[in-house]
Amino acid sequence: MEIVTLEELKDKLESGAKMKGYLGFEPSGYFHIGWIIWAYKVKDLIDVGVKMYLLEATWHAWINDKFGGNLEMIRKCAKYIRHSLKALGVPVEKIEFIDAEELVRDPGYWRILIRISKGTSLARIKRALTIMGRKEEEAAVDFAKLLYPPMQVSDIFYLDLDVALGGMDQRKAHMLARDLASKVGAKKPIAIHTPLLTSLLGPGGRMEGTVVESENVDLKMSKSKPESAISIHDSPSEIKSKILKAYCPPRQINLNPIIEINKYILFAKEDFTLHVERPEKFGGPIDYYSFEELAKDYAEGKLHPLDLKNATAEALIKMLEPVRKYFESEGEAKKLLEEIRRANITR
Repeated sequence: MEIVTLEELKDKLESGAKMKGYLGFEPSGYFHIGWIIWAYKVKDLIDVGVKMYLLEATWHAWINDKFGGNLEMIRKCAKYIRHSLKALGVPVEKIEFIDAEELVRDPGYWRILIRISKGTSLARIKRALTIMGRKEEEAAVDFAKLLYPPMQVSDIFYLDLDVALGGMDQRKAHMLARDLASKVGAKKPIAIHTPLLTSLLGPGGRMEGTVVESENVDLKMSKSKPESAISIHDSPSEIKSKILKAYCPPRQINLNPIIEINKYILFAKEDFTLHVERPEKFGGPIDYYSFEELAKDYAEGKLHPLDLKNATAEALIKMLEPVRKYFESEGEAKKLLEEIRRANITR
């Protein structure tokens, strides 16, 4: 995780200052396990007293052609994501959800956007298109996409935020906000960037909905490859199948999706223990009480990839069981999930 800057955040926390933080998300499809990383961080910030806002970036998703630009479906997906967060144990009652449509109704929002646009260059805006998983040249055929980066910065300034949270793929937008803050008389936001999960297919991509911090946005995971990501709704058999097929080289820690699932998701939970079942001839069952222990054994070749995969699949299945039960029992959540599924099939 990256914090820009850690000193600024420590000063704010130690002074007891009341802080406002936010994360903006595009309602664009299934909630996959990569999003659990930022969901945990939202909870952490709430726990230390930060007032958290989650911006349902409906207009941003519209600009980015999500659900074919169907705003009604994008709005439904935003509601579905609220249910997903609740199912994952995030205290949604302590979060203020804001639809981007509320912001764009205010002329003051567009005044901020114009001031931001006047304070930066076209070249920098085009470079920032990677925050939405797009290449610079795509603006040549769809001018609206150039509005996306200044809109994201406008969101931050309009909401008068102290903290901007997002994945590493959002770094360019957050740095643009920090650079422009003094020009428009706004707060310079502290930026917190969470890691991106490597694709199950290997380091050639990231979990759906995220992008490698690079100009080459083709490295992101494709929705046309469902085997490359794990949805929070995947069945136990689907989770097992995807993990068993996943990229997981022996002894390799970096850019290993199975290692990352353990580091950023499983061991991020308090008092988590990874139980590994294996025959006595291969060392017998073993429990790992910290990620550091696990990483050390794996790097030294003391833990076989298949044993790690089996243990990770079982732990993830157990962790996501409450989510499956929630979406089976909650009427609105179940209905919204079915609509998302139908939309994914027809897209």
